[in-house]
Amino acid sequence: MHRLKLVPLIAACAAFSACTRSAEAPMAASASAPAASEAPGGWLGRWQGPEGTFLEITGGPGTYSITVQNLDGPRRFDAKAGTDTLVFTRDGVLEAVRAGSGPQTGMKWLAEKRDCLIVKVGEGYCRD
Repeated sequence: MHRLKLVPLIAACAAFSACTRSAEAPMAASASAPAASEAPGGWLGRWQGPEGTFLEITGGPGTYSITVQNLDGPRRFDAKAGTDTLVFTRDGVLEAVRAGSGPQTGMKWLAEKRDCLIVKVGEGYCRD
């Protein structure tokens, strides 16, 4: 009998999940970010973060160099182009730079920006 009580709950969860995914897709597509055809070659140059931080990308095609300036100073990493990403290893952790918008960075200082690169939520850099 307990199994019968779970069926409506599972169906409701599945329906909610489907609605949530379809609602997210248009928002991601409408975000003003570098076009996939530009990534990552169109990402070359300096991207500004808050409080003097930046991300600078040089190199290409396929092999890039990333310099990350944070409050501890600059660090350089070798990166490879992925699918709409630049992938690099920092402190033993595989990181991926991807295009996004200011709100997607999760950083209040960049919330009004449109043309951004995101390493992870809380680490973003923008051009506009």
